[in-house]
Amino acid sequence: MPSEKKISSANDCISFMQAGCELKKVRPNSRIYNRFFTLDTDLQALRWEPSKKDLEKAKLDISAIKEIRLGKNTETFRNNGLADQICEDCAFSILHGENYESLDLVANSADGANIWVSGLRYLVSRSKQPLDLMEDNQNTPRFMWLKTVFEAADVDGNGIMLEDTSVELIKQLNPTLKESKIRLKFKEIQKSKEKLTTRVTEEEFCEAFCELCTRPEVYFLLVQISKNKEYLDANDLMLFLEAEQGVAHITENMCLDIIRRYELSEEGRQKGFLAIDGFTQYLLSSECDIFDPEQKKVAQDMTQPLSHYYINASHNTYLIEDQFRGPADINGYVRALKMGCRSIELDVSDGSDNEPILCNRNNMTTHLSFRSVIEVINKFAFVVSEYPLILCLGNHCSLLQQKVMVQQMKKIFGNKLYTEAPLPSESYLPSPEKLKRMIIVKGKKLPSDSDMLEGEVTDEDEEAEMSRRMSVDYNGEQKQIWLCRELSDLVSICKSVQYRDFELSMKSQNYWEICSFSETEASRLANEYPEDFVNYNKKFLSRIYPSAMRIDSSNLNPQDFWNCGCQIVAMNFQTPGPMMDLHTGWFLQNGGCGYVLRPSIMRDEVSYFSANTKGIVPGVSPLALHIKIISGQNFPKPKGACAKGDVIDPYVCVEIHGIPADCSEQRTKTVQQNSDNPIFDETFEFQVNLPELAMIRFVVLDDDYIGDEFIGQYTIPFECLQPGYRHVPLRSFVGDIMEHVTLFVHIAITNRSGGGKAQKRSLSVRMGKKVREYTMLRNIGLKTIDDIFKIAVHPLREAIDMRENMQNAIVSIKELCGLPPIASLKQCLLTLSSRLITSDSVPSVSLVMKDGYPYLEPLGAIPDVQKKMLAAYDLMIQESRFLIEMADTVQEKIIQCQKAGMEFHEELHNLGAKEGLKGRKLNKATESFAWNITVLKGQGDLLKNAKNEALENMKQIQLACLSCGLSKAPSGGAEAKIKRSLEAIEEKESGEENGKL
Repeated sequence: MPSEKKISSANDCISFMQAGCELKKVRPNSRIYNRFFTLDTDLQALRWEPSKKDLEKAKLDISAIKEIRLGKNTETFRNNGLADQICEDCAFSILHGENYESLDLVANSADGANIWVSGLRYLVSRSKQPLDLMEDNQNTPRFMWLKTVFEAADVDGNGIMLEDTSVELIKQLNPTLKESKIRLKFKEIQKSKEKLTTRVTEEEFCEAFCELCTRPEVYFLLVQISKNKEYLDANDLMLFLEAEQGVAHITENMCLDIIRRYELSEEGRQKGFLAIDGFTQYLLSSECDIFDPEQKKVAQDMTQPLSHYYINASHNTYLIEDQFRGPADINGYVRALKMGCRSIELDVSDGSDNEPILCNRNNMTTHLSFRSVIEVINKFAFVVSEYPLILCLGNHCSLLQQKVMVQQMKKIFGNKLYTEAPLPSESYLPSPEKLKRMIIVKGKKLPSDSDMLEGEVTDEDEEAEMSRRMSVDYNGEQKQIWLCRELSDLVSICKSVQYRDFELSMKSQNYWEICSFSETEASRLANEYPEDFVNYNKKFLSRIYPSAMRIDSSNLNPQDFWNCGCQIVAMNFQTPGPMMDLHTGWFLQNGGCGYVLRPSIMRDEVSYFSANTKGIVPGVSPLALHIKIISGQNFPKPKGACAKGDVIDPYVCVEIHGIPADCSEQRTKTVQQNSDNPIFDETFEFQVNLPELAMIRFVVLDDDYIGDEFIGQYTIPFECLQPGYRHVPLRSFVGDIMEHVTLFVHIAITNRSGGGKAQKRSLSVRMGKKVREYTMLRNIGLKTIDDIFKIAVHPLREAIDMRENMQNAIVSIKELCGLPPIASLKQCLLTLSSRLITSDSVPSVSLVMKDGYPYLEPLGAIPDVQKKMLAAYDLMIQESRFLIEMADTVQEKIIQCQKAGMEFHEELHNLGAKEGLKGRKLNKATESFAWNITVLKGQGDLLKNAKNEALENMKQIQLACLSCGLSKAPSGGAEAKIKRSLEAIEEKESGEENGKL
């Protein structure tokens, strides 16, 4: 089987096909037959048996093959009743004859399908060459490079070298290989040749290197994108980066620079080609990281109120072990601050010699001086992030030592302490931008309208929670502590207050006051009042701390509280595991600055969002996330595994975390006894309803474990994913990056209708062929307002119809081209052009610009197959044109309805009272009003984004047609006209943006 011998060249594919294997043959009538397929020894025909046809008819001439498609991308597969039972990655089709008939086949593995597809494409691309088309492996660029490497190391020039030298040389070229594996490969080669000596010849060195260092999945990819060569030139690489990797504004010079940096052979660097080894190194480089480089720096708006951000927060920061018996340790603060933490805790008690201390009050044996802690905080506060640091002060000191604390903080922090009194005229907290390099003290505060120098205040809420949990006779009364005026004055915009209920808080809580919720109480509120919790957090900060029952310092699930908009979810940084993985992964975004802007639906004053939503979020277009787990590299044995050899049986779990509607998990099959390069080749699709709150966690586990199954994981926010072929750097259980341990994946995000990355995330896919769903507006029960919203019903339907019609038209042409929905329009045009250009390289159609839109017109009579494709292309252009020309009008109608509705926002309660609405009915009316405003705003934004994407599509289609040769040999005037059309499209785009600005 293919897995027993690595495929490292076209010769390997041909040899495998000539030996033959069993494939499933799929018929349009839903019947599936097992047949044995072989390639003739003269490479001229494909044959299968058994067959009712005579032997000369049960074959397919290579010369008749028009196209080979990987995946279920023909009518036969799409319409077959058993298609759902067929693995996408094992299916492939051979299109042949003038009418593009399809021979639809299923291999036993994805690896097998890749071999047939790569081998057949290689044969078809060379079918016009003489019969001796098969290149001798010894003359390929790779072998020429390996010969030079060998000759440079062969100092005696004898053409042989010691095995030890050869092993060391291969380890230098590929440091991830184990020495034992290299030696075993040399022994296999020498045994096959019945050699007694252990000295290695040049040929054996080259053979061993290719067997050991060729990753078949990368080889198949290279052959696919190089149009069946065994190397990439600058044009191949440019197309790969544009169409597959989503890289914008790529040039030939940029591709040549990549080749010069990653190609290993001198010849390749000079001639501008990238062979398999250089391509593998490029894919493993940071340039192909799965994490969007834009998010490695501060990329979000930092001028919003503090309450609009999630804040990286630590619980019991002074601990490096569990909270029950762990000692206080200064390194807890160093670690948290180096991890971008922006909210840390200081539990301060009286110490000897009038020096306040920090200690775990369950373990008083070790303590830290308050002074030493704040000196460390001052040193590391703004090393990783310059945005504000919140000190959550747990004050258990006497009045005397409170004054010492104040003196020390003022002396050490100086003007970094933020003590400006909040302005009652404001409604929201200052922004992180305004508070840069400021230290904010969170704590209790004496009444500002009193002149007393000291007074009693309630103890921190965590103390009450601890007492309630631990004491049998706890009577519910809050413990009182004394607070001095000096310490009270250090607290400005984070005054700790007790939560009562949402209704009271929304009426009487000041924006500078913050409530702390225990995990238990916050969970109850999230389940019982999800909408109220979200609305509360638009204006006020909420801090969530772990339950007192977590004496082992285990972590809560932060996602449950982020879904409600809670900003400060305090985590036990000393406890690794899945929950800490989510927290660490989430705060990697926005440059790791510790602040992440919440979704607009959770910030807008009038908007509807429920944390418990089980379906589509109003005004947000759901996305399809396609993840293909291709392979793994250099998996270690689980750390805690015992009584077990080095061999593992890995599998991969893909978890989606987010709102309840998005939470999902799927796993690959198990690969038996392979830790070096297990091939999974499995594709999963997830629907993501609120991308801004979603995270993806890749987990690699051992299926045959004793004691410990965990191999590695990586967690990444959805918004930070890069599309295309990517390597995922796996982290250990404690969160450290493991060198050379990766997952190779393919990522595609489709049906995106807004937000930032138009060139990366295409609008062009529908999620299954189903009855069109329209987002409905809700009845409020107030005729005046309901009449306004009724006006919006028709433009809303128009907006959805325009977007859906354009999406469906794009999907239809992709289907006719035999491409999956995740393919880009550029890939679509390349396939289309190959069908529309004759064998003499003469196009049968020509690009014609009509009113600035790229139409294709036939240059004479064309076959029915081409007519069908042109009709689908015309429909795509027409639907795109209709959307571009009508979008502004329809969007304006939607915006006007939204504005007219918002005029009643302030008077909603009074109008409801006049109509006799009160209690639950009035609350329901308010909720429905917010829902309608959210829908109108969201659908308006979706339509605007769809128009921008349609304009970008027109530009890309026109450029693709030109590069594919589908334009008439342009005269100077024609060239100028095309250039003017492109400029006109760009002007439409920039005009649209300027208009909105």
